[in-house]
Amino acid sequence: MMKISLKKQSGIYTLTSEQILPISLQKAWAFFTVPTNLDKITPKEMAFEITNSPPPKTYRGQIITYKIGILPFIKSNWITEITHFEEEKFFVDEQRFGPYAMWHHEHHFEELPDGKVKMTDIVNFKMPFGIFGDIFAGSFVKNKVIFIFKSRYTILEKYLTS
Repeated sequence: MMKISLKKQSGIYTLTSEQILPISLQKAWAFFTVPTNLDKITPKEMAFEITNSPPPKTYRGQIITYKIGILPFIKSNWITEITHFEEEKFFVDEQRFGPYAMWHHEHHFEELPDGKVKMTDIVNFKMPFGIFGDIFAGSFVKNKVIFIFKSRYTILEKYLTS
């Protein structure tokens, strides 16, 4: 089961995605706090590549660098920092440099009574170049972000149940 919504207020898009994972909180946390697992859950179409060598576990203050395909044949450098981290509850990555004017991504994990985990992603992002970026690329980018999270749902369903 997946719920996804996207709204825009004051020029900032907010995507909220909820997914129930058929694994324990400990297994979910162990998987999602390994930075290189991001490769496994990002759609191939994004040409996503981690360009530094992050340690095997996420921590507050961690910097991760990537290249990501923003358009066919056009890649962008992207640098994020883990700014908040509470063990087995949530962590936040924020763009320091990259394709957005702003990117703030919260990853929340909640253990359910049946032993499964509700994972909630809240992504706040703003297009570069103000209103012009929004007019010329806003629709394309918001659809691309929705595509990424819908793809992650499908990838995780296959990956975690096999």
